[in-house]
Amino acid sequence: MSGAGGSRRATLTDAQKLDWLRLLRSENVGPATFRALVNRFGSAAAAIDALPDLSARGGLKRRIRVCSRADAEREIETAARLGATLVAWGDPGYPKRLADTEGGPPLLYAAGRLDVTHMPTVAIVGSRNCSALGRRLVSTLANDLGAEGFVVVSGLARGIDAAAHQASLKTGTIAILAGGHGHIYPAEHVDLADAIKAEGVLITEMPPDWIARAKDFPRRNRIISGASYGVVIVEAAARSGSLITARFALEQGREVFAVPGSPLDPRAEGTNRLIRDGATLTRNAEDVLEVLRPMLGLFPPPIAPLGEPEEGRPVSADIDDSDRRRVIDAIGPSPVSIDDILRLTGLTHGQIMLALIELELAGRIERHSGQRVSLL
Repeated sequence: MSGAGGSRRATLTDAQKLDWLRLLRSENVGPATFRALVNRFGSAAAAIDALPDLSARGGLKRRIRVCSRADAEREIETAARLGATLVAWGDPGYPKRLADTEGGPPLLYAAGRLDVTHMPTVAIVGSRNCSALGRRLVSTLANDLGAEGFVVVSGLARGIDAAAHQASLKTGTIAILAGGHGHIYPAEHVDLADAIKAEGVLITEMPPDWIARAKDFPRRNRIISGASYGVVIVEAAARSGSLITARFALEQGREVFAVPGSPLDPRAEGTNRLIRDGATLTRNAEDVLEVLRPMLGLFPPPIAPLGEPEEGRPVSADIDDSDRRRVIDAIGPSPVSIDDILRLTGLTHGQIMLALIELELAGRIERHSGQRVSLL
């Protein structure tokens, strides 16, 4: 988490935001590589120009696909027709807690009341196949937390998610989508999504015409936990996606709460295990508030050295083939931390980051949470 002091980066111009989108939509550019590129080159525009050379040095045998200006403009126009605004890290509508999260998306599409993104947040997620008791408990939890000034974050899924959104419409709710604004999932929640847009906000990192795939839901769960001070799990089976959200929450330094259930109910197996492993046993809103209230105000705006908008100094670091080989040799199929690569190679942090940029652009490595990487 960020240290005390500092202020948010000034808002991007429209031209800079367009360059950010072009860079983010270019081949093999994820949030971590995006940040490393902008920090190294001082601006997204300069980073875009460098992509072909960097990817070739990393081993890509063809020209890397770079998002065109026309495609980026078309994406923004499509989102605008759906009522969604492109929000960049540092913009007023970017969720406050998400900005202080490793791997937080540089850009989001948001539709609705952007002011709710800077209120205190707590996520409530759980089983799609929830019980009537679970639904009633979630409605009470969300209503009571909203009455105490918390915005409820969830994933617009069936069951627990939907109950949490419905109970917090009047006090503020944020729905994180796995797909784009043009493809609400599940389809039967289109009316709920419209109600959230009127009272809260719908957020996604995906293009407006994106249809959610199975692997997009864990990405959505990472944003749910990252945008929140804590995550409450209500009814989760042993292999529930809600447990993925809980794992992300722990990795991101968020609080995890779990509502206990009968050992005979499969829907309580995951939540009971979370409690056994140290999650806060949660009976009511006060159990959540007791933990979260003291945290409010402890997290100042994050300090993140992004070069935009005043075109920061490019970071000076360079590597040759032998340096690159040392980095590759230090990485294996199992995730390894950047700190371990530093110790193994003896290279500087800047040199390692440049090597990782080149290798990721060439599609040769995968990034993991906790600043870890592995070979593909």
